[in-house]
Amino acid sequence: MKEPGSKDNTYTVDKSGSSALITQSFNVKAEDFAAAGEVSGKIKNLLKQLGVDPALVRRVAIASYEAELNLVIHSWGGQLIFQVDPEKIRIITEDKGPGIPDIELAMKEGYSTASDLARELGFGAGMGLPNIQRCADKLDIRSEVGQGTILEIEFNLAHK
Repeated sequence: MKEPGSKDNTYTVDKSGSSALITQSFNVKAEDFAAAGEVSGKIKNLLKQLGVDPALVRRVAIASYEAELNLVIHSWGGQLIFQVDPEKIRIITEDKGPGIPDIELAMKEGYSTASDLARELGFGAGMGLPNIQRCADKLDIRSEVGQGTILEIEFNLAHK
């Protein structure tokens, strides 16, 4: 993982073998509310360029926005990794931060540990993780208190 707050983002297209894999990595700074949503906007635009079904683009855009905002609001900085292969779209967030002491409680709609600043700016309504779960085909959350959290979000690509 790159140092949180670094401006570097990476983009890779791997055409080894018969399938292409796109990986894009973004660093997300803690409490950077002015930039919040930029990463999810880039993901949405790339999926549109790839010709992904609009309904799936919408689901991925919502989940990536919520995941990005969680990095901004709740972490000390982290990374959002976006991957596409022929079978699925994957979003992974890794952060350094306080961690989630009770994941089951954090999954309840309306539960939030957002700061007063985040709430004053209109964020932190406690819908992030529930919205991600609703949009995703698969969600895995791993967290260690005082260390950070990893989200792995997957979306299956429909085959015609």
